[in-house]
Amino acid sequence: MPPTSRLSDDPRFIVNMSVWESVEVLFNFVYRTSHRDVMAKRRVWFERPAGAYMVLWWVAAGSVPTVEEGLERLHWLDRNGPSPYAFDFRSKFAPPGNDAPPEDMQPQPHCVGWV
Repeated sequence: MPPTSRLSDDPRFIVNMSVWESVEVLFNFVYRTSHRDVMAKRRVWFERPAGAYMVLWWVAAGSVPTVEEGLERLHWLDRNGPSPYAFDFRSKFAPPGNDAPPEDMQPQPHCVGWV
């Protein structure tokens, strides 16, 4: 995202996006490395969000999701709840083509921020 892009009239609004090899690799980074200390500080740096503030979805190999796509999926999750289209660590859906039921990765025991 170019530094001049403006996605909101709120100057405190930020977007942080990344693509990971798997949900498990991301979960381990977020909650089981020194990044956990950064997560703890979010309570100091940010106000508690009123709705969904993170979203996960499966991305085809070689694809690069856009900020607009991320925001659309975040709004979807907030409005409709977890689905294969947009989910979170508490309701992780399997990759496309796998009809396994959603899995709760149980982030609460590891969470140092908002629950």
